[in-house]
Amino acid sequence: MDVTHSARWLLAILVMPLLRDVTDPFFDTAGEVVDCVHQLFEGLRFMHRHRVAHRDCMQLNILMDGSAHIDAWRPSEQFMSEDLRRPARHRTRMQSPPRYYYIDFGISCKYEAPNTNPLEDPIFGGDEEVPEFKEDNFNPRNSFPTDVWLGRAIQETFLDRYSGAEFLSGLVSDVVHSDPAQRPNVDEVFSQFRVLRQGFSNWKLRSRVTHDEERSVFRFLAHWARRIQYIVRGIPPTHASLS
Repeated sequence: MDVTHSARWLLAILVMPLLRDVTDPFFDTAGEVVDCVHQLFEGLRFMHRHRVAHRDCMQLNILMDGSAHIDAWRPSEQFMSEDLRRPARHRTRMQSPPRYYYIDFGISCKYEAPNTNPLEDPIFGGDEEVPEFKEDNFNPRNSFPTDVWLGRAIQETFLDRYSGAEFLSGLVSDVVHSDPAQRPNVDEVFSQFRVLRQGFSNWKLRSRVTHDEERSVFRFLAHWARRIQYIVRGIPPTHASLS
């Protein structure tokens, strides 16, 4: 991502790569899920350490680049090649790990470092299930615990759609606590995630996660063929650093 500063106006222009839906193609292994979740928590931690609250960490505001794609795709029909002649070909995320991005900073806020409990009038983002906004729309709220509600997006992306991703359930249940004061801060969440990750063997990281729409013998056999190939070729099961 490049940042261009305007000499005339008090603004910065973010130049981002062409991004696509984080859910396509489907995730194939636990290691691919780990890489994604690692980047999401790492990115949120980076923002919070710089005193920036995103304030709308919903599923649709998480995208990825096209690192895994062989073909350029048509933005309005991302499943198709740019010329609409065939489905856009892609590799797996393990072969060509993508970079994940937060977008839509339209209601984000930056605070001064001494302000440890910044309060803002509630403003609805894309996720209308945030508990603190249901209770009282008029009380100012600290936006940082609301960002940690990111766990809801992780639940919608993985736990509600994939078998084999259940290892995230304990972590998600902590960050979607109905009381924002009881949610861990993002540093605590990231530490908890790293402890979880350290307990995984390479075999576990290579294990299959299965989307609701991929339950077939053919998909199962294709996964195992890839799995054996990756082991032989020495392709690591995850690309996320433990640091």
